[in-house]
Amino acid sequence: MESRWVALDVGETLIDETRVWSVWADLLGVPRLTLMAALGAEIATGGDHRTAFEIVGAPHWRELMPRAEDLYGGFQPDDCYPDALPAVQELCARGYRVAILANQPARRTPELRALGFEPDVMAMSDEMGVYKPDAAFFQRALELMGGAEPDLVAYLGDRVDNDVIASAAAGMHPVWVRRGPWGVIQQLPEDLRKETIVVDSLSEAVTRIDDVWR
Repeated sequence: MESRWVALDVGETLIDETRVWSVWADLLGVPRLTLMAALGAEIATGGDHRTAFEIVGAPHWRELMPRAEDLYGGFQPDDCYPDALPAVQELCARGYRVAILANQPARRTPELRALGFEPDVMAMSDEMGVYKPDAAFFQRALELMGGAEPDLVAYLGDRVDNDVIASAAAGMHPVWVRRGPWGVIQQLPEDLRKETIVVDSLSEAVTRIDDVWR
């Protein structure tokens, strides 16, 4: 029997991004609630989340990225959702091959390893040279998973657009982790409701992962 893979997103799947958005708000000199409200508005209207910076009057935000990263200091233990590492470890213990593949800077790979994440495959979009929701991202993901057949891959993520719709289009099994701003604001398309497993935590995902192939 060929190996079954569970691939996971990072932001708002493994990592709570509250702190990074708070860092940005403080750096821009705007109330944290204001920036987060702008983020929610963009998500609700299907816009690019980065437009939130322009909404709060900071069109120059890209120039501040190095400073923001310095202040953020990369992923820290407290940024991990409490169920993140246990879920990855449990999936591995149950015989699944596990991959962590997400839209993130390359530096996040060693940061995640430092936090204890040791999947079979881990790569960020900057390393891969392709980005979700592009089909090329998922094709490259399959290559990194040793040429796995898409039907043998479950992709877990919080975003309907980047994770659920895009992975389903690639022939994978989508698992929507409904947490974080995208998870609570976005809606699942009618045509994907039957094939998508919807969970509210990674702990729940682990208990239901076998349902993907039933």
